[in-house]
Amino acid sequence: MPYRARSEPVVLKILRILNKRIKLSGDEQRYYLNQEKGFEGEVQFDLLTVKLQRDCHILNDLQLESNKSSFQLDSSLIFQETYSIFEVKNFEGEYVYDSEYFKTPSGKDIQNPLDQLKRSKLLLSQLLQSLGSKLTVEAYVIFINPHFTLYKTPADLPFILPTQLNSFMKKLDQKPSRLNQSHKDLADKLISLHQPVPPKIQLPNYRYETVKKGMSCCKCDSFSVTIFGKKLICGKCGREEFVTVAVMRNVEEFKLLFPDRKITTNVIHEWCDLVDSKKRIRRILGKNLKICGVHQWTYYE
Repeated sequence: MPYRARSEPVVLKILRILNKRIKLSGDEQRYYLNQEKGFEGEVQFDLLTVKLQRDCHILNDLQLESNKSSFQLDSSLIFQETYSIFEVKNFEGEYVYDSEYFKTPSGKDIQNPLDQLKRSKLLLSQLLQSLGSKLTVEAYVIFINPHFTLYKTPADLPFILPTQLNSFMKKLDQKPSRLNQSHKDLADKLISLHQPVPPKIQLPNYRYETVKKGMSCCKCDSFSVTIFGKKLICGKCGREEFVTVAVMRNVEEFKLLFPDRKITTNVIHEWCDLVDSKKRIRRILGKNLKICGVHQWTYYE
């Protein structure tokens, strides 16, 4: 069981919503798909770390700051003497190693993930020192995708290729480790320092007026849905969902896209578009959210 479980990044949640509600440019679409693929790779690595039998604390997805510089740890393990961090990459296809870039056979350059790893290792070491921890930081790049190949890789680099994953995890599981209260205190402190929203979020430009309104299917994201009684039914995949659940799901989407806007009956009625009765919207909001204000100034939190 992870000491800190992984959750879907806020950026990814917003991009998923925007992907179905606005027209993303080619670059924006690629960025979104890369975020999806990156998260998928991290989840795959989680399936390996949770199998470890050795005494350790698993801390997933930490966004931290050291010396006014922000850095992210995809996955990390606190052992008795070491703090192991992992930069997880879900690259697919064939690449050629270069000290500055990874090159595809077609000549396209991708930044060497070792650069990011070195930065994270340095900042984490400084942070641990400031917290009074004497753990030694070990850092690795994990290439999780079984369809990834890297040519001309120097043997001394901290790269774990797909064919090396099983043996690498076995080595981790053989580390001598017995944790005590100081390790737990360190894990708790790092979790308390976690920044839920990264300081720099790359998002497409969007406005309420230009974002597509309406409720979509919870399974296939199609807007070809209709309401029959208490159910929202998708005309594309046939998925059924209670209207109450669908409305609240769309309220959560609205809150993610427009966190500074108040949630009111009129706003959510317009946002959901499909529910013809404002009274029905008001009843759903009242049952699921806190009512603030009175009469025409009523809003929900």
